[in-house]
Amino acid sequence: MLDITHEEWLRRAKSLELSGAHHIDGADEPGSGGHFVAVSPRDGQVLAQVADGGAAEVDVAVAAARRAFDTGPWPRLAPAERGRALLRLADLLQERRAELALAVSLEMGKPITDAYDIELRAAITTFRWYGQLADKLTDESPHTTPDALALVTREPAGVVGAVVPWNFPLTLAGWKLAPALAAGCTVVLKPSENSPLSALLLGRLATEAGLPPGVLNVVNGHGPVAGRALGLHPDVDVLAFTGSTAVGRHFLHYAADSNLKRVWLELGGKSPNIVLPDAPDLEKAAATAAWGIFFNQGEMCTAPSRLLVHSSIADRVTEAVVRRARELRVGDPLDPATEMGALVGEAHLGRVRDHIATGLSEGARLLTGGSRTLTDTGGSFLQPTVFDHVDPGMRLAREEIFGPVLSVLAFDDLDEAVRLANATEYGLAAGLWTSDLSTAHRVSRALKAGTVWVNCYEEGDLTVPFGGMKQSGNGRDKSAHALEKYTELKTTWIQL
Repeated sequence: MLDITHEEWLRRAKSLELSGAHHIDGADEPGSGGHFVAVSPRDGQVLAQVADGGAAEVDVAVAAARRAFDTGPWPRLAPAERGRALLRLADLLQERRAELALAVSLEMGKPITDAYDIELRAAITTFRWYGQLADKLTDESPHTTPDALALVTREPAGVVGAVVPWNFPLTLAGWKLAPALAAGCTVVLKPSENSPLSALLLGRLATEAGLPPGVLNVVNGHGPVAGRALGLHPDVDVLAFTGSTAVGRHFLHYAADSNLKRVWLELGGKSPNIVLPDAPDLEKAAATAAWGIFFNQGEMCTAPSRLLVHSSIADRVTEAVVRRARELRVGDPLDPATEMGALVGEAHLGRVRDHIATGLSEGARLLTGGSRTLTDTGGSFLQPTVFDHVDPGMRLAREEIFGPVLSVLAFDDLDEAVRLANATEYGLAAGLWTSDLSTAHRVSRALKAGTVWVNCYEEGDLTVPFGGMKQSGNGRDKSAHALEKYTELKTTWIQL
């Protein structure tokens, strides 16, 4: 973390100039529609007027991306040249890291320390990793009959529509953009209306890094209008979305109602975190469980929101989690000492509080938190919240809350733990704490989740894929496997 004080971040926030114009075809565009205001959840203050895009702006952006793909240089560059452009973009992100972190913190409430150390580190690493990978991909020449030559080539899929959420606005954008651009695709990015400003900065830096006009376009707007227009657009070849399962269904319908574009979805989660009596370190397991649910204000699709603990250790682990929740420093996102910032806005805060109220009405026991806090700031702050006596049928145990709310469920044997873990429509991630190697293997295989962390949580790097099973989506972000979403395989058979 940079050695910047709270007072210095506040000073920088006052002088930060944030533009809400679309970035299309290599230039800022005011758009023909109206505007909406970007409001900071830390204090309710207006950050910027943001151009509100609709079908007209999406048409212009897709047309620019189409020209750039069909006749522009980007898909025809040597892969190493595309890679160098992505590396230049990574360098610019590093140079402007503090400014980008500040934009993220202001627009969605993330603590500035997390924005700088985690969010920006991940975004920079992503563009650098795919920049280095761009010229490492090889085509195939299968052995076939002596009188023929077979070639299998991997070609860019075309124009990609990328729709990303507000909880990790630059990291998740990077997970879509970097592999798509490395493959030679062109992109129209629609960020969340809750976090457009950092994405617009990213778009401008991409142009500054030398990406040709039309290769990366950023269109603001609301999901039911701009997102829908992008999903239905006949000139979009691939749609990559991260967000809720409900909205993911809409994009599948949009594809069916238009050109049958490929749709890749990373959706919701209700991740279980299983702690067995033979966990190597129960205090670490409890501390990690608390960190996992309260990090990023619990606004993570992978958040371990269901803590499944063996009944013989349930009291001990739960007490440790509650103690950590009460110690957690909730405060101004611009204070480097803050551990949990503001939820993204008043509407989302209201939804999370509704879940808490429902949990109480259904008979769960509130151990700590549950109330709004720091009300004098004008921000959207909530206390870290822990429930136990949660029945598997309660909404607390079934529905994604996307906030700092943990449900503790006890089990008596391993089979019951696996049943509880899999008793959800989601399958994004899971955690397991055990010292037994055989148990780790057997349970990991039995869990219906795209990622299983053993004796840790939220660990990994760009070398491993990320994505879900069941209603948590399809396809994979990260790793070389992500390129499969943005490329087409072509077979050429030459009769000699």
